[in-house]
Parts: sequence; C-alpha cells; structure tokens
Amino acid sequence: MRRYTLNVLENLGDGQKANDDIIVCWVNRTLREAEKSSSIQSFKDKSISSSLAVVDLIDAIQPGCINYDLEKDDLKRAECMLQQADRLGCRQFVTPADVVSGNPKLNLAFVANLFNKYPALTKPENQDIDWTLLEGETREERTFRNWMNSLGVNPHVNHLYADLQDALVILQLYERIKVPVDWNKVNKPPYPKLGANMKKLENCNYAVDLGKHPAKFSLVGIGGQDLNDGNQTLTLALVWQVMRRYTLNVLENLGDGQKANDDIIVCWVNRTLREAEKSSSIQSFKDKSISSSLAVVDLIDAIQPGCINYDLVKTGDLSEEDKHSNAKYAVSMARRIGARVYALPEDLVEVKPKMVMTVFACLMGRGMKRV
Repeated sequence: MRRYTLNVLENLGDGQKANDDIIVCWVNRTLREAEKSSSIQSFKDKSISSSLAVVDLIDAIQPGCINYDLEKDDLKRAECMLQQADRLGCRQFVTPADVVSGNPKLNLAFVANLFNKYPALTKPENQDIDWTLLEGETREERTFRNWMNSLGVNPHVNHLYADLQDALVILQLYERIKVPVDWNKVNKPPYPKLGANMKKLENCNYAVDLGKHPAKFSLVGIGGQDLNDGNQTLTLALVWQVMRRYTLNVLENLGDGQKANDDIIVCWVNRTLREAEKSSSIQSFKDKSISSSLAVVDLIDAIQPGCINYDLVKTGDLSEEDKHSNAKYAVSMARRIGARVYALPEDLVEVKPKMVMTVFACLMGRGMKRV
C-alpha cells in the first residue's frame, strides 16, 4: 500500500518519487489557499484523527460541499467525512475507526488518494490535451451542476447523474422555481439497508409526477426509473426545463412582474457602469468586447465597490489566456458577492449570448437585491 501511495506521486518533481512531506505540503497549501484555519504536521496529528483537517480539505477541493454542523463524536464525525469523500470517489483504504485510531499509514494512503484525484496543480504547458474530456464532464453538464450548487442544494452536487438518483436535489430545485413539494411524501436518508433503492425510486416517481403537474414540463417518455437509473439524456431533459424555468423567474423578478428583455438588462448594466464612473459598456449580449470580461468585472465593482483587485485584471491587447484569466476571476467574484452565476468562464470568452445574458441578469438581480 505504501508503494502505491508513493507511485501516485511519481513524476511530480523532476521524475522523482515523492515522500510523505510532499502530501503534507499539498494539504497545507490547499487549506491555506482556501483560507482554512486548520493545518497538519504529519499523519499522526490530532487534526487528522479528529477528521477536522480532512473535512476542511474536502471543502477546499469542492467548495460548499460540507455541512459544518458536524458530529461532536470523533467516530461519527469520521463517518460523515468519509460519506462526503465517497461522493468524490475517494473513500478508499480507511474506515471511521482507522481514522480515529490515527493509523498514519492508512491515513496517508487515504489523503494521497485525494491528492491523486484532485491535485489542483498547474497543468503542463505545451500539451494539446482537452482537459474537459479528461475530467469526463461536458460543458453542459458542468453548467447544470454549477447552477444547482449556486442555489445551495444539499447535498452538494459533485456527480451530476449519481447525485440525482434519489431526486432530493431535484425536489429542492422545484421549490426554487415555485413548484410546491410535500416533504411528508419524500423519503430522506439515511435509507434502510434493505429497500434503499425502492425508497429512492419512490422519490423519483414523485419528482416526475410534480414535473408533469403542477410544473407542466414536457416529460413524455420520462419516468422515475430513468432518474433512478441515472439515464443521462432523460435526466438532462428534465433538469434543462427546471433551469429554464428558474431563468424565466429571475427575468420576471427583474421586470416587476413582466419578463425582463435583453434591452432592459443592457440598459441597467450600462446605467450602473456609468453611475459608478466605469469606462466599460456593452451594446448587446453578442458584443465581442464581452470576451475580455472587463464589463463584468467593472459591474461587480459597481455593485460592491472595492471588492475587485484590479491588479489581477488583464487589460490592453489580451491573449486567449488573458481572457480566460479575466473570465475565471469575474465568475468567481460574481459568486463571492452573492450573485447566483452559473455560466462558465468559457461562455464569457466565447460570448455565448444566452449564457452571457444569465450572467448579467444574475448580477442585475444581486444589484437590485431581488435574487
């Protein structure tokens, strides 16, 4: 097992195999960059056996996925931590008892597996690799997952299809689009060992029933079993309609009961930028200048003055790398000020009009404190 742990770190530095210190450094760097207060000195630390550092580490890897209302008992807390690690596909090597007992070799193997799957290292340059394909997730899927998580669903969605197989997330989304849910009819975890899948299927059937009425979605040929099976095409068909309804509701809120159109949003954006004495503006959601994300960054600073560190914003003759850097910063800061932005940085860089509209609509909602 120790040889395996070392092998997952091979070729990270000058082709040499790394030692335990490399993983400790990675853990502490990840925690520090996520502004977590915990840290570790070794895999014998109390912060490891208590699960507290690992809980912070998992939350740093997938922000917002941890419910910090943790169990006070170390063993129960370890089980909660491992359940979330399981959602990341990383519940190997240890049991709750192993964690609490402070077995350094097993804890090292467990954390090394997190490192192996979620290193957050700089990607090698000069390699013609589509990293999105390596991650096994399409842009559409990532957009849906970002949208769900932006609404604070519980549990956090890490794997789009697997995490919807009991329909709990879908039912929470229904409430966000004003479709009433009778939670007395919903089966909630922990599910019984015998009949667990039947309980999940009952939730999925209920979700499809609500989707047909009162939501009035087009769900021809879609049944609860399809959600429970993780059928990708049919699950996306339902989720797309929920996200579309959410977007329409946002636009309705912005338009005082009437659906806000592109002109209303563009007008608000430019007025807000002008009143904040910003030099940027947009003509429409197809405006090629949006690819720089400068208008988005300026709008965020206009909504919450002083929140933008302009030293991090690229200006002038921008390369594609510069544009992506600005877009990532813009999306990150939009979410940080409370705008429920679910578009991807690529949508800004490529100026995808529909997704660009959602960015400005969500920022308008945040500026008007309506969404």
